[in-house]
Amino acid sequence: MRSLFGLVFFLLILGAGCSDSQDFTERFEQDIYDLLDKMTLEEKIGQMFQAADFYFTSDEELKKAVREGRVGSFLNIQGAEKVVEIQRIAKEESRLGIPLLFGRDVIHGYRTIFPIPIGMASSWDTALVKQAMRISAVEAASMGINWAFAPMIDITWDPRWGRIAESTGESPFLTSQFAKVMVQGIQGDLTDASAIAACAKHFVGYGMAEAGRDYNTTYIPEPLLRNVHLKPFEAAKDAGVLTFMSAFNDLNGVPTSGNKFTLKTILRDEWNYKGLVVSDWASIEEMISHGYAKDKKHAAEIAVNAGVDMEMATTAYIENLKNLVKEGKISEKLINERVANILRVKFQLGLFDKPIENSGLSSDTILAQSHLKHARDLARNSMVLLKNEKHTLPVSKAIRSLAVIGPLADAPHDQMGTWVFDGKEEDSQTPKAAFQELLGNRMHYAPGLEYSRDK
Repeated sequence: MRSLFGLVFFLLILGAGCSDSQDFTERFEQDIYDLLDKMTLEEKIGQMFQAADFYFTSDEELKKAVREGRVGSFLNIQGAEKVVEIQRIAKEESRLGIPLLFGRDVIHGYRTIFPIPIGMASSWDTALVKQAMRISAVEAASMGINWAFAPMIDITWDPRWGRIAESTGESPFLTSQFAKVMVQGIQGDLTDASAIAACAKHFVGYGMAEAGRDYNTTYIPEPLLRNVHLKPFEAAKDAGVLTFMSAFNDLNGVPTSGNKFTLKTILRDEWNYKGLVVSDWASIEEMISHGYAKDKKHAAEIAVNAGVDMEMATTAYIENLKNLVKEGKISEKLINERVANILRVKFQLGLFDKPIENSGLSSDTILAQSHLKHARDLARNSMVLLKNEKHTLPVSKAIRSLAVIGPLADAPHDQMGTWVFDGKEEDSQTPKAAFQELLGNRMHYAPGLEYSRDK
């Protein structure tokens, strides 16, 4: 049936186009519920679990779990060959052949590293940023990744907040513009082999942590919430983002991974969002630390009722949902709704029908010359100069002497910026090395400070 449905979908695309993302979503509904009818409760709960790379103690244990349908997604599994093999087992050796999502933090580049998001925003150039995110997705997809945990579109007004570097700043308008193009860049054409799911995070209010202290309480009156903090997320939804991530913080006394007002009333009822909501890392279990849940079972009950479809890394769902259904505290109908949102993303990405080994993708895309050129162009456009008197920049080869000061000038890894998981320092040229090549002994370097993360 899926093959026939795929053909009909392709013909509809050719004949009428698909400008409305909601129409695109609804094309898969029959397939989703046909599949749900065949699934056991255990298989449904398995779809709701995203296992971290260290969860299984051996490859054999991991493969057994995939064959038995006890996992729906993996986080940080590395290596294209390993990913392809795990996906092959899911599609060919599990009972129902449901493919897996492979998630990774691809924030401002995969191997080709672009400026950090606050730097991208300083370019004010949505076209450059959209292409940067497309390049990031193409490189990540070549290694089997099909889900990127980006864009981070939290609004923040406190420079003390440690994750401000991953944001695009304080303006809801500007962040909304970047939210739209980042989603479009990451996801691309969903029928293409390089398409990967984007994830709008962190829903919502995470950037307003009191005193800039990460994970802290946030207090945001509803007018401020709607007029500022929700705007970029609505823009991401309108751009067709396939997934949302619930945040760590509590919002007005209710943790955001258990917040019915944001996850159900706003996201599902008002915005009619049909995609997948994944928790942030351990944020379901952290409701215990917030004092909102008494234990993991209670946290699972709160989160699944509020609207979190998939749990990242921790095990409150897989350990407790079956018993919660047996006890009548949640219904299997509710589980079906949560799993339908997960399956919908897998159908939209074409994972049921795309070849396990995508012949159109190649690791040759990694660090392609066109990618490096784009990174250089975006870096140039992200620079903010307060003054450039007497045309100091660009530096002339004829300059008599140049002082380069600071530890980051000689820190190849650290200069790539925060949230870089896959960039390699050997691919990075430092300012010290570049100026030395340009000026020889006319360049004078002093670290000034002893500390950088490279040292």
